[in-house]
Amino acid sequence: MENNMLMQFKDLGAILVLALAAVGSGCGAGIAGMAAIGAWKKNFAQNKAASFMLVVFVAAPLTQTVYGMIVMRQLMAIANKGQYLWSIGAFAGLAIGLSALWQGKCAACACDAMGETDKGFGNYLVVLGMTETVALLVMAFTLMLLGIVA
Repeated sequence: MENNMLMQFKDLGAILVLALAAVGSGCGAGIAGMAAIGAWKKNFAQNKAASFMLVVFVAAPLTQTVYGMIVMRQLMAIANKGQYLWSIGAFAGLAIGLSALWQGKCAACACDAMGETDKGFGNYLVVLGMTETVALLVMAFTLMLLGIVA
């Protein structure tokens, strides 16, 4: 009975890493998207051209879902061998998701600034890259840990 109960949850860590990363991506992109819409509205109200480049900022948090998927695949491979690493999936997913959320907040500021000045695209992208680096490091270190544990 107990083993059967565990089998129902064998993929929980894998689902958690993907789901938490995706929730962060969705929230981050949503926050940045609202800022882009606001910046475009201001541009239209002033009869200025609206920069399509703001879409780059809005899309930036979406990559964290891919990082969650990469970790998910490795967790699934380990789960199929009988090891259930729920906490690794949960905490890695949380860290990746929070990176996406904060990247979205930074992207929202970038949308506001670029929408108003039409300058600084490269600078803003560097900041988004720094917040993205957290997710990349979490993914890399989690994969390294999984290689040791498995």
